[in-house]
Amino acid sequence: MDITKSYYLGIDIGGTKCAVVAGDSEFNIYDKIQFDTRTAERGWHEVFEDFFANINSIFLKYPKENLKAIGISCGGPLDSKKGIIYSPPNLPGWDNVPITRIFTERFGVPVSIQNDANACALAEWLMGAGKGTQNMIFLTFGTGMGSGLILNGKLYAGTNDLGGEVGHIRLADDGPVGFGKAGSFEGFCSGGGIAQLAASFVINKLKQGIKVNFCDNIESARKLTAKIVAEAALTGDADALEIIRISGEYLGRGLSILIDILNPECIVIGSIYARNQNLFKPHIERIIEREAIPSAVQVCTIKPALLGDSIGDYAALCVALYENQF
Repeated sequence: MDITKSYYLGIDIGGTKCAVVAGDSEFNIYDKIQFDTRTAERGWHEVFEDFFANINSIFLKYPKENLKAIGISCGGPLDSKKGIIYSPPNLPGWDNVPITRIFTERFGVPVSIQNDANACALAEWLMGAGKGTQNMIFLTFGTGMGSGLILNGKLYAGTNDLGGEVGHIRLADDGPVGFGKAGSFEGFCSGGGIAQLAASFVINKLKQGIKVNFCDNIESARKLTAKIVAEAALTGDADALEIIRISGEYLGRGLSILIDILNPECIVIGSIYARNQNLFKPHIERIIEREAIPSAVQVCTIKPALLGDSIGDYAALCVALYENQF
């Protein structure tokens, strides 16, 4: 890196790990420092001290005066306008933390924050599968089902940062629980939801005396994961394929609602879908063709997320870039 060149910092805050990423406006990453959050042992003050120490070590390589801005990605709830974190479930004790003020006072540059789904949406929009679009939806489809919305070329966070909480949409009267609601979009289309769906499906068969090849007992059924189901489905296992079909059809229903309401150019889906596109794609296409407005479907492309496991390295950096360039 040219040490005379301006750069940005991305702060990624997770319940297990945190990271500081240094990069430029062309999405080149110069440095990344990762450390364990250790939420059970320490509060946000101690975690911030780790961030400060790691940022100061970056200043030993890249001049502090060349730092343009800092972007923060963190699980919600939070207030992006006020820059306050409000008690995320994976960060116990992080209650009403005025994070942007603290980092601005410490480093003297603009600091902005977005929830992790919005930050990932920015990354996929600015440099990933949604690059070049004006209207894009990003769906996490990982541990949960979160969403980030790019509408008319801008991030849409809603009135109080709850825009895009699609996982809460009820798709059935009953079903796997996600986002605190049985039968929700997140219940059917998330890692935790697919695990519930699989456990219920397999246990029901085993109690009827029907053999399930990829899981032969009730205790194992309760420990099933989306990964185990997907791996079995890829071998052609009929029961695993049926579980994927159920999740895929509900994914298609959820996507149809989003297509009808928001009329996007592109829907980018991460994690479980991105790794198993061929398993889900036939089901979502069948349901979307049946459920959504045809002319809206014609202009919308469903894509797997492009950035994969690297998205966390870019998401917070893209928050800084977006707030200072758009």
